[in-house]
Amino acid sequence: MHRRVTTLLLVAAVVVGCVLGTGVASAAPKVKVTDDTKTPLNNGTLSRVQKTIDAAGTPVAGGNIDVYVHVINNGTGIANGDVPDSMIANQITVLNDAFASQGWTFTLVHTDRTTNASWYTMGIGSSVETQAKTALRIGGSRALNIYTAAVVDGMVGWSSLPWNYAADPKDDGVVLLASALPGGAAAPYNLGDVAVHQVGHWMGLLHTFQGGCHGDGDYVSDTPAEAEPGFGFPIGRDSCPKDPGLDPIENYMDFSDDSGMNQFTAGQAARVNAAMSAWR
Repeated sequence: MHRRVTTLLLVAAVVVGCVLGTGVASAAPKVKVTDDTKTPLNNGTLSRVQKTIDAAGTPVAGGNIDVYVHVINNGTGIANGDVPDSMIANQITVLNDAFASQGWTFTLVHTDRTTNASWYTMGIGSSVETQAKTALRIGGSRALNIYTAAVVDGMVGWSSLPWNYAADPKDDGVVLLASALPGGAAAPYNLGDVAVHQVGHWMGLLHTFQGGCHGDGDYVSDTPAEAEPGFGFPIGRDSCPKDPGLDPIENYMDFSDDSGMNQFTAGQAARVNAAMSAWR
């Protein structure tokens, strides 16, 4: 929902209770408060971003994005994060299915594999993340670089934002927990929608719960206001009863289980096109 942000964004990531390759999960995920976009999204930042989007002129209406996948592992085999080509292909299919209504397609053009125990357990904003990206990143502003690893700090993924590309191009891209790819062990986040969510950020989208029940929120007019992430799949929840609509738990930019996510809105599609025109 279009509403003004008055506080610094605090977003949530799920502590997936499973060990890569074991398929053993805890009874319920724990919640870790952190930021999966790497950048504090305060009111001033988002206002400046929105002014740029508003001034972008006639935006592109979809297009193709080349994808470069960097598999960072701790040795051979899926238990060491060496995800097979079939899982990567399935992930590209999930991305194409999710963004088809927006006119965007994704083409896998490169896959490389690196065995590096330090990079394998990178954390968000860590020096080893910087090392890995500096060594591996390929292409320009519209090249989607995806890094898979056994990321730490309980996260299933994170992304850079398009408006930060010019200042730090080597940091640009999406980092995913390897077991969150389709068919991985990170249930209920193993159908490929973690990547859809993070690529949404990479293309300029914010969380549906941005700003809670107040202010401009995600700067999209057709996403109902939401007070907090929709962990699990809380059907019928209305966390902002004074605003129209139930919580958008089916939206890819919420934190629902993968099995419940299935939509972007027309407003989100328009924002993606505008952001891609402005920065990519």
